[in-house]
Amino acid sequence: MNWQDDDPGGGVTVAPVKEEAPERVHERQPRYNVLLWDSDDHTFEYVEKMLRELFGHEKEQCQEIAKAVDKDGKAVVLTTTLEHAELKRDQIHAYGKDHLEGSKGSMWSTIEAVE
Repeated sequence: MNWQDDDPGGGVTVAPVKEEAPERVHERQPRYNVLLWDSDDHTFEYVEKMLRELFGHEKEQCQEIAKAVDKDGKAVVLTTTLEHAELKRDQIHAYGKDHLEGSKGSMWSTIEAVE
């Protein structure tokens, strides 16, 4: 810490000289997509309910995602940080099975880095 004399009248008063902090570099955390994969063991209603409960998506957005999963085999349901993406993937896996006979469990989800 640097010091300077603040009293020009002869007395000695010592005060710290403020040092400037180094400029911070704000790096954005890498982003990850949470993907939901198609399953014949789950209904559109199941997918919509799960997306509303786990992600807070509006009904229309849930319907769009459910249609995309059915049509394309998968859909991005969220883009976020790695830690949050892992949490959401795990919540999908723990959500439970559909009411359909033959549904063996939750839907499948993975995460992928956003390029």
